[in-house]
Amino acid sequence: MENTEAIKTELLAEIAKAETSKALEEIRVSALGKKGKITELMKGLGALSAEEKKEAGKTLNVLKNDVEKALEEKKVSLEVAEMKQKLEAERVDVTLPIRPEKQGRIHPVSQIYEEVVAIFGQMGFEVAEGPDIEDQFHNFNALNTPANHPARQMQDTFYIPNPDSTDFDDSYVVRTQTSSVQIRTMEAQRPPIRIIAPGRTYRSDYDATHTPMFHQVEGLVIDKNITMAHLKGCLYDFVKAFFELDELPVRYRPSYFPFTEPSAEMDIGCKKTKTELKIGAGDSWLEILGCGMVHPNVLRAGGIDPDEYQGFAFGVGMDRLAMLKYGIPDLRMFFDSDIRWLKHYGFVPLDHASMTGGLSNNGGSAR
Repeated sequence: MENTEAIKTELLAEIAKAETSKALEEIRVSALGKKGKITELMKGLGALSAEEKKEAGKTLNVLKNDVEKALEEKKVSLEVAEMKQKLEAERVDVTLPIRPEKQGRIHPVSQIYEEVVAIFGQMGFEVAEGPDIEDQFHNFNALNTPANHPARQMQDTFYIPNPDSTDFDDSYVVRTQTSSVQIRTMEAQRPPIRIIAPGRTYRSDYDATHTPMFHQVEGLVIDKNITMAHLKGCLYDFVKAFFELDELPVRYRPSYFPFTEPSAEMDIGCKKTKTELKIGAGDSWLEILGCGMVHPNVLRAGGIDPDEYQGFAFGVGMDRLAMLKYGIPDLRMFFDSDIRWLKHYGFVPLDHASMTGGLSNNGGSAR
């Protein structure tokens, strides 16, 4: 049996001198590989007596463990040093201006989100959020939507089984509207309330103007003596600011929504031709959003006395707003992850929309 201490000293010295991971691996193979020094010594144990084998095996195991430990520590040290060297060699000067051909673009939906928040923020609205997975109370029941309403049918709504119940009424839904955030806000906050609730919503639909997942923003105002005139004035100021027009014809048509009474749909003036749709003065009308006075049953469900408070609510699709304002013909293209489409319709990063700095003109579209 060779002098294990001498072998150990030699191997540890070689390990300490290794300057690269490749050199360290060669040392490991020379010591612990199939034909390595320690491996060969292990093979020689078979020729020893039982007593000698026991003592020699113990010594060789200690040698092997010490070498393996030294190899691992050196490996970590070399990896850290090599990573630092690599990062230093690949350093990027972030103070340099980005190359125009490499510059990213803000998605139109993200741009619309910033524009909507900027406008309503100027009006004193706060942004409220809620979960995408909702119970049926917040998504339907509290919003005065009866069990037989078409929106609650499985062909329109995505249901998720409740693992703790076999009752269908206890099933969860992927929210069909951000109106559920209005209920949660009323439960947690006393009037006056002035919020917008932007976010993703989900419905079982798919064509050029509908997708299973889309973006919606809903508004809610609750206080004493709120009237339909406040609703109309708020929405009129919004559409003028959003479409960046000094004057914009609007009209309201009676409609029906379970959670508002009276309910209306808001139309804006436009000019339609076979090849163009222009928002503003014209002889045509375009429906843009639904609105109305909050139904007393909805106020009660949110824990608010309808004899003391009243309010208005509205909802509009942010994807639809983007299509109208920026001339995007097909909603499905929003979700295709086509970089060419994003370069065409996207917006310059870091130029955030604001009422003081401008909305879509602040930075401008890439088109």
